[in-house]
Amino acid sequence: MSQRDPAKLFPHDHIMRYTFVPLVPPFVTPNMITMFRIVMTPVVLWLLYVQQFSVGIPLFLFVAFTDALDGSTARIRKQITEWGTFYDPLADKILIGSVVLLVVVQHVNLFFGLLIVLVEALLIAGGVIRKHNGKIVSANVFGKTKMFLQVTGVLLLLIALWAGFDLFIPISVGTLSLAVVFAIISLFTYGL
Repeated sequence: MSQRDPAKLFPHDHIMRYTFVPLVPPFVTPNMITMFRIVMTPVVLWLLYVQQFSVGIPLFLFVAFTDALDGSTARIRKQITEWGTFYDPLADKILIGSVVLLVVVQHVNLFFGLLIVLVEALLIAGGVIRKHNGKIVSANVFGKTKMFLQVTGVLLLLIALWAGFDLFIPISVGTLSLAVVFAIISLFTYGL
């Protein structure tokens, strides 16, 4: 199986090059953005837990967006590091997994939430095994699609809880189910 060149730009990188990446000061590295996501995850969780949705939902969306921002910044500025290649997806899984445990388990279904977290845990375990074997595998289109679907599904569920749009709950469940499919495909495309 051929591995994707981590420096090769994704389609969204071309948009990010002219929109958000120029807003990142030159002294801010992609790894700093990843660390910001890790540090802000407990803040997002707290705001969602105390149901401060007017602040928590936009902050969740912003923190999730930093996933696209750090990756695009790294590829565009040629600042890809082994640390970032490993910890960027780990930061995503911490954010999504913890919000899923907080929101999906409580408001949708325990087993569905645990399934999402289990697949994410398998992806983390695979990354640790690959790193231990000296292989660092960068993100692919299946992993990127999975993350987008997860963020969208969680966002729809949060909006349903905040604004009372019950129609968003089944749409959220469908979107998260599709994310699970992409997560499983992603798991196998990484060579586990």
